[in-house]
Amino acid sequence: MNPIKTRRDGAILEVTLDRPKANAIDLATSRIMGEVFRAFRDDPELRVAILTGGGEKFFCPGWDLKAAADGDAVDGDYGVGGFGGLQELRDMNKPVIAAVNGIACGGGLELALSADMIIAADHATFALPEIRSGTVADAASVKLPKRIPYHIAMELLLTGRWFDAEEAHRWGLVNEIVPGAQLLDRAWELARLLASGPPLVYAAIKEIVREAEDEKFQDTMNKITKRQLRTVDVLYSSEDQLEGARAFAEKRDPVWKGR
Repeated sequence: MNPIKTRRDGAILEVTLDRPKANAIDLATSRIMGEVFRAFRDDPELRVAILTGGGEKFFCPGWDLKAAADGDAVDGDYGVGGFGGLQELRDMNKPVIAAVNGIACGGGLELALSADMIIAADHATFALPEIRSGTVADAASVKLPKRIPYHIAMELLLTGRWFDAEEAHRWGLVNEIVPGAQLLDRAWELARLLASGPPLVYAAIKEIVREAEDEKFQDTMNKITKRQLRTVDVLYSSEDQLEGARAFAEKRDPVWKGR
């Protein structure tokens, strides 16, 4: 049985990790997820992705320890996008929404952190318990202090304690909390809003954010001004940029074509 289910509706792709009992990820599943997200990235007709888990209890607990016991190597081939197919996928210039439907711990929380926005069911819980088994939550150690206050991120990394959706929202880890039964409806509502927006602008925003992670402010601004970033150059040479100006002048909604 394929552990990844997809649903496509217009410009939106819903990706569901569905590996009973807990939606844990083994090497084979990670490679499949990488292919799915690479195909999403490269499909000009798709604009927004939603990532969620099957069932109501687990979003994802991370690495499949049973598979590891059966021979999956922790440093094995996770596929094109790294663990979960998303967190190391290069040039992902489209919005991704994580709809966290339950427990998101370890690599599962790291996977959610790979999304641009996180919506959580009201019963969702989170943790980075690697510390308790003598391992490091490596991706979270990079990403979490950039998403929430440093001292809170360090507490969660160093203690491995569990926290609920309300606390996650308080620290800004999740964008909003909704009743579990409404989670996917809300994710699709947000995805439709994003899908109606300018895809070339989204791409430019995501590339600028990535560049700015490793550079001084003025260095990134110089690249933008000189159009040295590919997505910025494409945007300002596009039909969409002209359409946006015309629509504003004509007091109408723009019609974005992604070119």
